[in-house]
Amino acid sequence: MREEVGREIEKLAMLARTRNARLHIISTEDIVVADWVRFKCRFGCKGFGKHLGCPPYSPSVEETKRMVGEYDTGVLVRFDGIPGHEDLTPEKIPDDFHPFFADLIRWVNGTIHFLEKTAFYDGFYKAFGFGAYPCIYCEHLHCVAEEQPGIVDESVRRLCRHMDLVRPSMEAAGMDVFQTAKNVGWELATIPCKNLEYGKIEHGNITSVGLVMIE
Repeated sequence: MREEVGREIEKLAMLARTRNARLHIISTEDIVVADWVRFKCRFGCKGFGKHLGCPPYSPSVEETKRMVGEYDTGVLVRFDGIPGHEDLTPEKIPDDFHPFFADLIRWVNGTIHFLEKTAFYDGFYKAFGFGAYPCIYCEHLHCVAEEQPGIVDESVRRLCRHMDLVRPSMEAAGMDVFQTAKNVGWELATIPCKNLEYGKIEHGNITSVGLVMIE
């Protein structure tokens, strides 16, 4: 079975390259899940509670730890740069920057979903992907979670317009992306923002990371 997994990962690596991404095998022992990550979502992120792939609707830290423990292997997928914004400057970024980065989010999450789906239909039925960033599939509409008044419970998920595509981001599920990437030799850095202003990143030379669990 390990040889079959190895061949499948080689196939996924080839497919990732066709989408200008690259991957690295990771043992689930090197996937770091920590409580502090969800605190960063809960306090400081403007997307909190607005998307069904984000907290509080995404898996809890304990759920993620249990789920990761049911696998031995995953593949980290790396995306370098921002499509269409190679010459990015803070002045070009609007205050509502989520739609501005739609191509980046679709690139990352679309690729993760594609790799997960490929592995699933190749017989690796446990394949599951974790993307990055808040969901963007309802690009010109609010997520149904944001549209609802008052407290939203899990039953609202049935109204999701893209239920087949939405996956939690690594960070939304409590994964420490920085340390997890470091565990495979990828050194990530925080992105400086002009005058420390939220979202006004100073350049487009960024790295995004997703994960596909495969067994």
